[in-house]
Amino acid sequence: MGERMRTSWRGGDRGQVTIEFLGMTPTIIVTLVVLWQLVLVGYAFTLAGNAADEAVRAGTAAQYDRDGKCRQAGLDKLSGAWREGTTAGCNGFGTGYITSDVSIKVPVLFPGAINFPFTVKGHAGAVEEATN
Repeated sequence: MGERMRTSWRGGDRGQVTIEFLGMTPTIIVTLVVLWQLVLVGYAFTLAGNAADEAVRAGTAAQYDRDGKCRQAGLDKLSGAWREGTTAGCNGFGTGYITSDVSIKVPVLFPGAINFPFTVKGHAGAVEEATN
C-alpha cells in the first residue's frame, strides 16, 4: 500500500510551473509597459531640453528672421512622430538675454500614436550675441 501511494504522488505537480508562469504573465507585461512609458516620459524631457538649447542657440546667432530661425532649429532635430504637436519659440530679442521654450506632447507607448493630455516643457536661455 505504501508503494501505491508513492506512485500516485509522482507527477502530481506536472504543469505547476506552466500555471504559475501563466498567472504571472499579466503582471510581467504590465510592469514592462509601465517601465516603457516611463522611458518615453524621460526621453521627452531630454528631447525638450535639447530642442530648447538648439532653438536659443540659433536665435542668438541669427541676423534676420530670428524667431523663425529659432522655431526651425527647435523642431529640426526632432523626428516626425515627436514633432507633431510640438511648439518652439524664443522671447527677449533686443533685451540682451534670449530665452526659448519648447513643449512636447508625451506619447502613449509609441510616438506618433495617441498622446497624453499633458506636455513636457524645455527651457533654455543664452546671452544675445553682439552684432557689429
